Amino acid sequence: MNDLFSPLLENGGHRPLADRMRPRTLDEFVGQEHLLAPGKLLRRAIEADRLGSIILYGPPGSGKTTLAYIISRTTAAVFRTVSAVSSGVKELRQVLEDAADNLKYHGKKTILFVDECHAFNKSQQDVLLPGIEKGIITFIGGTTENPYFEMRGALLSRTRVFQLEALSPAHLRTILERALADRERGLGGHPAELEAKALEHLVHMANGDARSALNALELAVLSTPPSDDGIRHITLEAAQESIQRPAVHYDQSGDQHYDVISAFIKSIRGSDPDAALHWYARMTCAGEDQRFIVRRLIILASEDIGLADPRAMLVAHAAWNALEAVGMPEARIVIAQCIVYLALAPKSNSVYKAIEAALDDVKKLPSGPVPKHLRDTHYPGAKKLGHTGYLYPHDFAGHRVRQQYLPDNLKGRRYYRPSGQGFEKKG
Repeated sequence: MNDLFSPLLENGGHRPLADRMRPRTLDEFVGQEHLLAPGKLLRRAIEADRLGSIILYGPPGSGKTTLAYIISRTTAAVFRTVSAVSSGVKELRQVLEDAADNLKYHGKKTILFVDECHAFNKSQQDVLLPGIEKGIITFIGGTTENPYFEMRGALLSRTRVFQLEALSPAHLRTILERALADRERGLGGHPAELEAKALEHLVHMANGDARSALNALELAVLSTPPSDDGIRHITLEAAQESIQRPAVHYDQSGDQHYDVISAFIKSIRGSDPDAALHWYARMTCAGEDQRFIVRRLIILASEDIGLADPRAMLVAHAAWNALEAVGMPEARIVIAQCIVYLALAPKSNSVYKAIEAALDDVKKLPSGPVPKHLRDTHYPGAKKLGHTGYLYPHDFAGHRVRQQYLPDNLKGRRYYRPSGQGFEKKG
């Protein structure tokens, strides 16, 4: 089996800067203080070599693999690594067999690190479950995808999930400055100075991803020739060329999909067009299905605006029609207009609450008979059955007349209650 960390134990300068600068101890680790500050549970467990099965969940470049590397250097247990993408059931069975032998004959536990564990299929997860349950292996998974979406409940119940956050600008500055100064593993052998704006650009565009920031720094330094003073002066222009734009962390089937659409809808509901446009732009740049987005706008136009502004529904449907007729990228303008309109429209969820209340009564209460005066009369014998007494509204002033329309057991029930917002003031 290939060891994921064997290249990291070498100091060859041919390896990418991000690999060479990977922290070797918890004291070198930057960020994730909520998990690794002195006294925190995860740090205590690593330092005491008493780590249980865990899943490290976080965005790219936040330190998941680095933590596994640090654990591999500090534990007395046998440390094995596999990739969920390339390892099959046969290989996993062999890992469990070896782990059982190490425990039986040498009294040594085995820690198994599974990179990209969200890619494990059901069969792969089922193979590991008995080994985790019996304590034959301690499982560590690393994933960029929400494990509560991607992993089986049986495996989640036997592990503890630790969520890592994207690194802050301050963390990234520390990491870049450390790489510039480090002569053993970093770029210290290539004296370089970054303009303040160049440093800030790398930090900003890396979007919390240490690997992205370090890769861009290495490219900027090594592609800039030394000046007469022997120093490589990294300008803003060089930094811009080295890192094109921030990565959009978004997966159309994972938690980012649900989190971003949730933020999008809540921003419109909260009447913030600027935030709504930001979330729409993020989804669009990540390639989200525009039909999915507009369908949500149509729902929102009724659920959160409703009769406070009946035109909202028309605007949402117009966005759908434009998307179908024009297509992207031009339809983004029409959809953006719809988003701003819905965000600025008066809000009411009266219709939503009304139908939910009506459905609740139908599910919980007896279904009373249709009042006789409302029953169908378009057949011979209807009057003999007592289907009489209906008052035709158009025969009365204002084309309205009071009469019972609900079943007897729901007489007087009110479902729709105007909110007093927008057009509902006239209701």
